[in-house]
Amino acid sequence: MASAKTVSVVTGGAGFLGSHLCERLLAEGHQVICIDNLITGDTANIAHLAGRPDFRFIHHDVTEYIYIDGPVSNVLHFASPASPIDYLKVPIQTLKVGSLGTHKALGLAKAKGARFLIASTSEVYGDPLVHPQPESYWGNVNPIGLRGVYDEAKRFSEAMTMAYHRYHRVETRIVRIFNTYGPRMRINDGRAIPAFLSQALRGEDVTVFGDGSQTRSVCYVDDLIDGIYRLLVSNISDPVNIGNPDEIPMIQLAKEIIEITGSKSRIVFRELPEDDPKIRQPDITRAKRDLGWQAKVNRLEGLKKTLAYFRTKIK
Repeated sequence: MASAKTVSVVTGGAGFLGSHLCERLLAEGHQVICIDNLITGDTANIAHLAGRPDFRFIHHDVTEYIYIDGPVSNVLHFASPASPIDYLKVPIQTLKVGSLGTHKALGLAKAKGARFLIASTSEVYGDPLVHPQPESYWGNVNPIGLRGVYDEAKRFSEAMTMAYHRYHRVETRIVRIFNTYGPRMRINDGRAIPAFLSQALRGEDVTVFGDGSQTRSVCYVDDLIDGIYRLLVSNISDPVNIGNPDEIPMIQLAKEIIEITGSKSRIVFRELPEDDPKIRQPDITRAKRDLGWQAKVNRLEGLKKTLAYFRTKIK
């Protein structure tokens, strides 16, 4: 257990991943300060934490100066729209939170002498030409494409994090997060699992882009958060992939979700979005070796837990 004096600031803490991270830090004995401007976050995700003496919520846009009174041990920067439907709707805010927001969060860490962890993404690899993707791969990204606002914001945030590490000697961590799912994902998130689950539960057609042969590797949220916490308390400043190498074609994922929901939905196909990656699978050699981490929750178990949550949201 961490000391009662361990204070951790989580930007984007009312989001899907941020709220789970706040829970884990609280369970480890941290005092948690959650910051969110609620563009894509939701206070419903942290309502069960309200009133706890070791938890505080601040409604704030982290692209503006961040003021926290007292000591801070860790700053975990998770603020950012994270699904295509979001960053295509708020492209400039996405770029700003990856650049200005990262700068302000790093400034807080520097001022407090705190450890800094940035939530990066597998999107830094773009539509990869190397498979699976190791951290040493520099990526294949279209900087002026529709997805570039997210991809490049995250690539920039990694560069700024390393600049603060090298120039200001800030203790930094970079986690490259691969596709993750679980309770508290938004129904209208736009990503595959929330879309397939909500469509199947409503008895609507399940929409698959392209021919469904493109793959993703999906990781249950509890596993991901465990990997992130292990990275936080490690001494590794190089980027680390955290994700489940269990790669699956989208057509198979759609069929599995229709089956577990007991839905009579049929699968329909739509045009593949611009720059949509064809393959995505993490090489987790570094996470296994240096963090002793690998995913434990199998896909069917994780999907059933996620389905139980979605049933409470879709009547």
